[in-house]
Amino acid sequence: MSSPSDQTRRTILLTALATAVHASAPRSAAAEEDAPGSDLRPQKADVLVFAEGDHAGEVIKPQDLKPGGPAVRAWPKDPKTSVVRKGSRLNEVVVVKLDPAELDDSTRPRSADGIVAYSVICSHAGCPITAWGKAAQGDKDVLKCVCHNSEFDPRQSAQVVFGPAPRRLAALPLAAADGSLTVVGTFIGKVGAQQGG
Repeated sequence: MSSPSDQTRRTILLTALATAVHASAPRSAAAEEDAPGSDLRPQKADVLVFAEGDHAGEVIKPQDLKPGGPAVRAWPKDPKTSVVRKGSRLNEVVVVKLDPAELDDSTRPRSADGIVAYSVICSHAGCPITAWGKAAQGDKDVLKCVCHNSEFDPRQSAQVVFGPAPRRLAALPLAAADGSLTVVGTFIGKVGAQQGG
């Protein structure tokens, strides 16, 4: 029969052994992605890269986007360090190319020749915006959160046009420079869901 001090000693030795094995194991890909700066919010001069699909990680060029949609998901990337800022889901944006003449007066100055970017995080419950399609009311395509059916009009600063979302999506100002989409300022508006209460 072992004494309590033997059990404690055994627990300490097993913990130390497990820690040593873990520390000597090769770093996972996820750990390598958490490079310094990957969790910083989008910074001025960052470029946008595809977040998913065959071109994930590649710089988005204005001509890569089809006029009128669909919307694509993107991450900001520091062009100097090549760090993609995907260390926080709050950094992901949805990008869509629209006719500049359709944009309202507050949206147009934040666009790059009709290309607009908004936080992908719905302001209702924090689900991601995953759809681009016809609005519940009207005939225009809108950004949709299918979790609770909120819809946002990207032509009008992503204001809520349907559903329970309490406010518009945060906008990320863009410019087209050197063949890519460049961030020209911080998010306008609060990123993320409403706080419980």
